[in-house]
Amino acid sequence: MVVDEETLDVIQQSDDNNLDIAEKEAIEEISGYLRSRYNVKLAFSLSGLDRNQQLVMITADIMLYHCTAWLPKRLGFDIREIRYNQWIKWLESVQEGKITPDLPPYTLDTDGDGEDDSDDKNYNRFQFGCIAPVTNVY
Repeated sequence: MVVDEETLDVIQQSDDNNLDIAEKEAIEEISGYLRSRYNVKLAFSLSGLDRNQQLVMITADIMLYHCTAWLPKRLGFDIREIRYNQWIKWLESVQEGKITPDLPPYTLDTDGDGEDDSDDKNYNRFQFGCIAPVTNVY
């Protein structure tokens, strides 16, 4: 269980718009840690049993952290802050490669065929604007 009933009751009284904002903030915050190694767009688009349940729990906890921060008197904020900090440390470990969650890997599909082209000998960062070409100025 990610949240106790008392906190859930308070959060359910929140405006739907605020819940949507908190969810988007949580997803983007998580994505910032995972994007360079994992296909976060795919990971967050999966549903049901195809979803990584730990990713769901992390998203819910970070969302609840943001929601409780907005509540009057920050009801239930202490436990949310503890769990938030716990997940941020976990995300940092994933980002550093110390933890490898079961998430779809990031792939570089440069030609639109759905296959990873990052090892392609013809891959050229210049054509994708990642590195500006050097021009001689004489």
